[in-house]
Amino acid sequence: MTSAPVATRDLSIPSPGDITRPALAGEKETMVLNMGPHHPSTHGVLRLVVELDGETVVNVAPDVGFLHTGIEKSMESKTYQKSLVMTDRTDYLAPLSNNLCYVLAVEKLLNCEIPPRATAARVLLVELQRISSHLVWLGTHALDLAAMSVFLYGFREREQILDIFELVSGARMMTSYFRVGGLAYDLPAEFPATVQAFLDIIDGRIDEYEDLLTHNPLWLERTKGIGILDAEAAVAFGVTGPGLRAAGISWDLRKDMPYCDYDSYDFAVPIAQNGDTYDRYLVRMAEMRQSARICRQALQRLHDLGPGPYVTTDRKIAPPPKSEITHSMESLIHHFKLWTEGFKPPRGDAFVAIESPRGELATYIVSDGSPKPYRVHMRTPSFVNLQALPYMARGYLVADLVALTASMDPVLGEVDR
Repeated sequence: MTSAPVATRDLSIPSPGDITRPALAGEKETMVLNMGPHHPSTHGVLRLVVELDGETVVNVAPDVGFLHTGIEKSMESKTYQKSLVMTDRTDYLAPLSNNLCYVLAVEKLLNCEIPPRATAARVLLVELQRISSHLVWLGTHALDLAAMSVFLYGFREREQILDIFELVSGARMMTSYFRVGGLAYDLPAEFPATVQAFLDIIDGRIDEYEDLLTHNPLWLERTKGIGILDAEAAVAFGVTGPGLRAAGISWDLRKDMPYCDYDSYDFAVPIAQNGDTYDRYLVRMAEMRQSARICRQALQRLHDLGPGPYVTTDRKIAPPPKSEITHSMESLIHHFKLWTEGFKPPRGDAFVAIESPRGELATYIVSDGSPKPYRVHMRTPSFVNLQALPYMARGYLVADLVALTASMDPVLGEVDR
């Protein structure tokens, strides 16, 4: 059984020091426990300082920074091309989404046009990445609540997606496949058939997941009415992604601030109304179906476009193909200059936001006219969404804290970065 939430509108974000202070005279004594940073249910190296009254959560303070890698500062010491590999390692469950956000910001600085074939391929691959990320979330979320079969089933389909990434880039996770100006390589000949084989089975597999969970009484008891994040609080905390849409707010950057020609694709934005752990589950399940729908349209678009350029023809931005280098001195010089010095965007700044699997992911870049970015900053959804955790947890049982933390789908690489 779950306890009723405490009626409160407390939007404060406690610090670990607030919770670990001794009880003052007249206050009820509570118990303070550390959950993490090395705990499976925190989905990474997240430390939760939990104040408990028996088994009821009085307060929670997320303590972050254990995975700090200095990615943004490191990017400022590398050329724009070499900085790309750092983006794969922020949200390591959606590397292609991070690649896309970064290259779109750099391309905005350069005012660079992208071939339609590259844009369609980007859309197709980031939607496959969204499904892959949601499958990891689904499997680990279910595992947190003792449903082991779903974890195994979800990773079965994720393996197929990683095979596709390996096919196009040679790497399964840290692909660095999107490059400034387009793609690193053209799509291989077997790409359409491999993707189609996955799209043919994914809807049926999502049905399998839902058969196991959606009407399961144990799942309903652990998720319905747990960790409610209402629309007002979600907006106040800056929550985006499925957590916001589960609260009834239809905000998806693919629809509301389109990029990569998303406005030309036919898809729906799933929303719910209750803002609880169960609704966040339903929204993500529906999102996987919509992503597969977008993938089918993008695959058809690639077929209609046929063979063509996959990267900009501006040789001052993207290196020429190796076939040109063997007989063109100018191409050889471009290749040498790009990989030793890098391109130099004009002075200025650029901000680009996309809809990652976890919410609004943004990159802000400042150029001083040199081959290296003067400043790079990322707005990562996991970091912002984690602010809402204390509000959502107060008044529920400590066992519920496991469920609602998983329902936020945090990735600590982009929280700490």
